[in-house]
Amino acid sequence: MSIIKEFKAFAIKGNVVDLAVGVIIGTAFGKIVSSLVGDVVMPPIGYLIGGVNFSDLAFTLPALLEGQAPVLVAYGKFLQTLIDFTIIAFVIFMVIKGLNRLKKKEEEVPAAPPAPSNEELLLREIRDLLKQQQK
Repeated sequence: MSIIKEFKAFAIKGNVVDLAVGVIIGTAFGKIVSSLVGDVVMPPIGYLIGGVNFSDLAFTLPALLEGQAPVLVAYGKFLQTLIDFTIIAFVIFMVIKGLNRLKKKEEEVPAAPPAPSNEELLLREIRDLLKQQQK
């Protein structure tokens, strides 16, 4: 019974749940970026270089033995995946940079002013006494 309790405590911990949420959101984000690259970014690039569809870029290696199918090297799909990765990495970099900037601002704001030292308190008393004497 203790193994079940330990597993339950482990599975319910915030870190495990946060990780699961991160993986799910990351997967969905990856699909969005793949669509952005494949459907928005690559078509204009292909148009600019002569109407080439990157997904179709490939070359065929001849079959070594008769009866075997030739080998297709689809380097266009690799290029598209490389661009997907670059965009995802850049977006993650910008998000982390923004989070670090927010964290830095939080650290810069002091929680409360420090309590005055004994010397400061004594100087304040002297100042107040001098003001009273001048009146």
